[in-house]
Amino acid sequence: MPKGHPFHASILREYDIRGIVGETLSAADAEAIGKAFATMTARKTNKTAPKIAVGRDGRMSSPELEAALVAGIKSTGASAVRVGTGPTPMLYFAAAELSVDAGIMVTGSHNPPTHNGFKMVIAGKPVYGEMIKEIGKMAAAGDYAGGNGGEEATDIRDAYVKKLAEALDGTGISKLKVGWDAGNGAAGEIMARLVKVLPGTHKTLFEEIDGTFPNHHPDPTEPENLHHLQELVAKEKLDLGIAFDGDGDRIGAIDAKGRIIWGDQLLAILGRDVLAKRPGATIIADVKASQALFDEIAKMGGKPLMWKTGHSLIKVKMAETKSPLAGEMSGHIFFADEYYGFDDALYGAVRLLRAVARSGKSLTELRDQLPTLVNTPEIRIPCPDDKKFAIVSDLAGELRKEGADFNDVDGIRISKDGGWWLLRASNTQAVLVARAEAPDEKVLAGLKSDLKARLQRHGVAFAG
Repeated sequence: MPKGHPFHASILREYDIRGIVGETLSAADAEAIGKAFATMTARKTNKTAPKIAVGRDGRMSSPELEAALVAGIKSTGASAVRVGTGPTPMLYFAAAELSVDAGIMVTGSHNPPTHNGFKMVIAGKPVYGEMIKEIGKMAAAGDYAGGNGGEEATDIRDAYVKKLAEALDGTGISKLKVGWDAGNGAAGEIMARLVKVLPGTHKTLFEEIDGTFPNHHPDPTEPENLHHLQELVAKEKLDLGIAFDGDGDRIGAIDAKGRIIWGDQLLAILGRDVLAKRPGATIIADVKASQALFDEIAKMGGKPLMWKTGHSLIKVKMAETKSPLAGEMSGHIFFADEYYGFDDALYGAVRLLRAVARSGKSLTELRDQLPTLVNTPEIRIPCPDDKKFAIVSDLAGELRKEGADFNDVDGIRISKDGGWWLLRASNTQAVLVARAEAPDEKVLAGLKSDLKARLQRHGVAFAG
């Protein structure tokens, strides 16, 4: 029996594997993940020697982790097809387009430079939840296939950029002036290649891939990370700006006034374009999205569906409902319309330019047409992992006894006084996540007070 390898308890997450290099994640872990993932792929595809696409982001630790991962894959008899450094969606593209059975990406996503991890797909489907737990069990037991696999390198960058550019579908964007900010993340090189083949005027920032992220942290959902892009748009008098996270699967956008276009607002704008040719289609958004989005989708003739937060969960629901478009407040945008159904911020960016051009309006005008509500940002409340789910469950029980109107698809989203508040347990951190939205500040204050009082009765306090 091969020797088992236990992982640090914190790295096996709901949607991926993620840890701090040198503390909770090591090259030995990467090798064990390669062995377990390749073995799982072989068993799920009924192939003794599957082929697995492997990619990596630009973090300083990624080359070492990728090398160990590939060694682990080869030790099972599987073969690694190395696609090099690039965004996570490029790895998903490789898994879809190359003759491979699975794909695995070495990436720390939008986390700090010292973090890293792995995102996985088998036979076009995301690996998450129980499958990630199973990888941990297989590694702990040393339950691996054996063999002598090979490896090869393939360059898919040109094919990927060509596919992204095809999203314009003949739509003219030659009049648009666009700013782009890769934040020194893994999308940088592809972004630079893409803008060279797109019509219009394009100004880029921080396309050099640098795992130390010297200019700003690559998370476009945090307003402080968009300052450089806002300055560029203002200085060059651009029509809009687009930003990416560390591995290129989440998008951020600003209009000509420098206003942030949040994930649910982007989804409303993109949804209008999709529904024009696919009336009645289901558009999915996570529970953190504004009620205005769900109302807009319905008004445009679509079927709005509120679903659980988490890129893997959204992908599965899209396939189940045949939804052409989905999104999250975090900036994950998923297109199955003319695309593969995975979250690709570069593809989403091109579709945004297409939607703006087709509308005959500017992004600023499209933003101004959306309803204006008041809401909180995402509030993250520290709460021990062993208590967070129980607190949400207990609160749901109390609300049922009160006869309250709430949705429990992912935590609690209670409708009250023309607004709502949300409370859910994070699947990736020791926190409770809260958000509230209302027609005015007075109602918003009342919603926040209601949530605070309920949490205080369970020994949880927050200042939001």
